Amino acid sequence: MTDMISIPTLDDAALPAYRASPAGKPKAAIIVIQEIFGINAGIRRKCDTLAEAGYLAIAPDLFWRIEPGISLDPDIEPEMQRALSLMGQFDQDQGIRDIEAAIRFAKAEGVGKVGAVGYCLGGRLAYMTAARTDVDASVGYYAVGIDGLLGEKHAIAKPLLLHIAGDDGFVDKDTQAAMHAGLDDHPKVTLHDYQGEDHGFATEFGKRRSDAAATLADQRTAAFFAEHLG
Repeated sequence: MTDMISIPTLDDAALPAYRASPAGKPKAAIIVIQEIFGINAGIRRKCDTLAEAGYLAIAPDLFWRIEPGISLDPDIEPEMQRALSLMGQFDQDQGIRDIEAAIRFAKAEGVGKVGAVGYCLGGRLAYMTAARTDVDASVGYYAVGIDGLLGEKHAIAKPLLLHIAGDDGFVDKDTQAAMHAGLDDHPKVTLHDYQGEDHGFATEFGKRRSDAAATLADQRTAAFFAEHLG
């Protein structure tokens, strides 16, 4: 079952979110953190797939404070440019507070543990969520700008998995090297590299998808959540 819900925020507002619920009792909840394209068809499909696997999946509309209901297609150039503009306006620290509200909401639904998975901007936010909240396990796909967040790595106390696109047009080789140098020895962090793959390889729809890499990354994510969320 899928529906749109309203989540109480930490500042007493109402955060819109897409929710996909499994047929039976959820084995855990997973917060799905959007790319810069909003809660589009791909993010909704990610939620639906997690629900089919037995998880309660919630995708908060993180751009709602700018404009609610954003749903963009990266293969349409004007929509890509609008997405980049929205990212420039987005307050990431406030976004983490909204993700924290979604985590609290999910826990109030009676699940045992709550994980998070994010893509692109959402991958960066998944790292920040691991460092700044009590989430039980986090996954980031092609996270941007992690080299600038390595000062927070000491706060990561729960498992974090990062999928790195080897030929990422938004994450250059120096940034990838910095991620490995800063995180390879972290006991809670696992990095996987996908050589020859570009940013967005695990998208559900569109030109960016690379089936083989997406399938492998998603299998690793499924195993990671099975281990750490139960």
